[in-house]
Amino acid sequence: NIVYVRGIMRKLVNPKFFGRPSIGLARFGCTNRPFYQICVFPDRALGRRHEDSIIEQVGTFDPLPNSRNEKLVALNIDRIKYWIGERNVHVSVPVLELLGLSGLFPLHPKTFIRARENREQIAAAADAQKTAAAAAAAAARSSSSISL
Repeated sequence: NIVYVRGIMRKLVNPKFFGRPSIGLARFGCTNRPFYQICVFPDRALGRRHEDSIIEQVGTFDPLPNSRNEKLVALNIDRIKYWIGERNVHVSVPVLELLGLSGLFPLHPKTFIRARENREQIAAAADAQKTAAAAAAAAARSSSSISL
């Protein structure tokens, strides 16, 4: 078993000995209140992604909307460019989506798919509300005509 110590983990990132490091999300926070740190992890073969295996934190992501309905993302662009450009890290899909929305990468196709699904859900909810309102109006008309 490998003992995870931050100083040792920095030495284990050498690609001569292990595979490519990766940039991914590490979940922090509480139950029902997630908070993610965007971190550089060593090769997945070394073990699970948890706090002890983090090489470097390069950003944060708060997925729950704040009072202004914003999801907050903080990125250290210089360090992300270093890891992607010089160290050739693997970037996970959720991080690619965040980097696409921030303008560092092109938008990920999954972002477009999610936006289309959200638009369809909103349209379906609006149609259901219109049909319910029309049914209620028809019921009100029929009940008023019966009473006359």
